[in-house]
Amino acid sequence: MVQIIHRHFDTTTAERLSQAGINPALARLLAGRGITQPAQMEATLARLLPPELLTNNTDMARWLADAILAGKSILVIGDYDADGATATAVAVKGLRSMGAQVDFLVPNRFEYGYGLTPEIVMLAAQSKPDIILTVDNGIASIDGVETANQLGMTVLVTDHHLPAEETPAAACIVNPNQRGCEFPSKHLAGVGVIFYVLLALRAELRLRGRFEAQPEPNLTELLDLVALGTVADLVKLDDNNRILVEQGLRRIRAGKCSPGILALFQVAARDYLKAGAQDMGFSIGPRLNAAGRLDDMSLGIACLLEENPAAALGMAQQLHDLNQERRNIESGMQDTAMLVLDDIDTEGRFSLSMFDPDWHQGVIGILASRIKEKYHRPVIAFARANDGQIKGSGRSIPGLHLRDALDLLTKRHPGLLLKFGGHAMAAGLSLMEADFERFNLAFEAVVSSLLTPADLEAVIEVDGGLNVNELALDMAHTIERQVWGQGFPAPLFFDEFSVVSQRIVGERHLKLSLEKSGSQFDAIFFRQEEFLPDTVQLVYQLQINEYRGVKSVQLCLQHWQAVD
Repeated sequence: MVQIIHRHFDTTTAERLSQAGINPALARLLAGRGITQPAQMEATLARLLPPELLTNNTDMARWLADAILAGKSILVIGDYDADGATATAVAVKGLRSMGAQVDFLVPNRFEYGYGLTPEIVMLAAQSKPDIILTVDNGIASIDGVETANQLGMTVLVTDHHLPAEETPAAACIVNPNQRGCEFPSKHLAGVGVIFYVLLALRAELRLRGRFEAQPEPNLTELLDLVALGTVADLVKLDDNNRILVEQGLRRIRAGKCSPGILALFQVAARDYLKAGAQDMGFSIGPRLNAAGRLDDMSLGIACLLEENPAAALGMAQQLHDLNQERRNIESGMQDTAMLVLDDIDTEGRFSLSMFDPDWHQGVIGILASRIKEKYHRPVIAFARANDGQIKGSGRSIPGLHLRDALDLLTKRHPGLLLKFGGHAMAAGLSLMEADFERFNLAFEAVVSSLLTPADLEAVIEVDGGLNVNELALDMAHTIERQVWGQGFPAPLFFDEFSVVSQRIVGERHLKLSLEKSGSQFDAIFFRQEEFLPDTVQLVYQLQINEYRGVKSVQLCLQHWQAVD
């Protein structure tokens, strides 16, 4: 059962935005997403929060400036997802532009796991760096930082994940979510944090006269990477993040971005001249992530760092091929999971935990997400690891903080989880394969104690309907020009239509002609193989369809229900 609810917006705020020159329909959408002043939509760099507001950022800049001026070597260690890859590339490019001796190392998720582990520190020690700089990880790496300290390496941590009670004994930590940090935006991605560190570092080096004899680096040249990592990591697009993303998209649309980004657009068959946040989230990000899921994220980072367009295109093609392989693996895993779920009373469960010895460790997170979307329950999918262990990746629903649920489970069943971490909507964990069934029962008990049956009812929040005059190209263009994403969702509309015609295309999708108030509209319903009733209520996005150079409005259908 899916519940349709209408997003509330303040009519006075919408009117104020409209009087400031914002399209009235767009003003309603923005008011419903927390925009109260027209200035919030001015995506200028001058409106970015100042770097000095980020706790320890000035100290971090001094540490890095001292290292650069002393000729010390810096090793950047990142995460193996798109945020980690872009953060690593931003760190390397930015530090090199200021004269640093810098290299990078990214852990292979299958050999070293997540974060600055003692094992990855020992690997890093082989290159004898003076400083380890973490990006998009490190706030939980207590043992790894201790190992580095014992080996005489200085550790500087930049991260955005939530800290535990204990934090690592690093020389300096920059994290908007660490205790005591009053930075107004708590939603910076890892790549956003390191970008802010570089802003502070440039200011520090400017004070020290570093740029009197050499050009001052233009850090806006890194914003294409910042935009990609921010969107791909699904952090909330608050005012500050929307500026970062919009500025990065502008650079991409102008062709003033890294050859690797342009190459990824090319292999994804997307037009960089029309780059939008949706391209980053659904086309570019997944191709970059594929390297970390199936192989080694070093390929993705190398693509982002490559300055030769031909070489970048070759790497992007490898990433594209890996992504296709990932999709094939994911499809097979989904088929296996659905066969198992057909024999389970999913309606009678509050959670779903699944394990198959043949599942791929790098794809279980996507699988969990797909199952969660279908059944609207917290899902944890497991794959076999080493030494009799299995690793799980979980996705949650509103109402259940997944990391907190796992923390409660460890209190009820000490020793069951070997390790875990994460946040409200996603988490990772490991346990012994022999303990899977025990975990399955324990997790179900925890979740059932925290959720009610009402929480298991999927909710779609819509922005009301559009009249026939608003179902037009100019409105579609108005929507398309905005930055939408996590915490600032793309508009969903809800209206009643008559079905004029419908047919299956591409074996799995429904192509329709719909009628409302005497006007007809084209529509597409992806992964919908059953025909709709003659009259139907539809949840849809307003999009632009371009065919042979001709643009027209298209409704992209998301959900249907019968008319009462």
